[in-house]
Amino acid sequence: MSSIEELAARVAALEQRNHRVETEKAWETSAARRITLAVLTFAALAAYLWAIGLERPLLHAVVPTAGFMLSTLTMPLARRAWLARKAKSPGPPNFTA
Repeated sequence: MSSIEELAARVAALEQRNHRVETEKAWETSAARRITLAVLTFAALAAYLWAIGLERPLLHAVVPTAGFMLSTLTMPLARRAWLARKAKSPGPPNFTA
């Protein structure tokens, strides 16, 4: 293989990787992922609460599901705040603080 062919193959491989990474990132931030998480969390909690004999397991499964979803929805805000704070501090990052 010539060097131009090798470079073309490497560029094609990088483009495929970038496409895969962009698709995975789109899934991570999608509403479909959030809805899926909420439904699966609610179903698992409701099944557990039903199995242990709690009255009205569907109602009781709402609160922890909502708390979990709120925590996942606020992570981007926390990440941005953390990155902004780290960008202001001089020197290498201090991960022990």
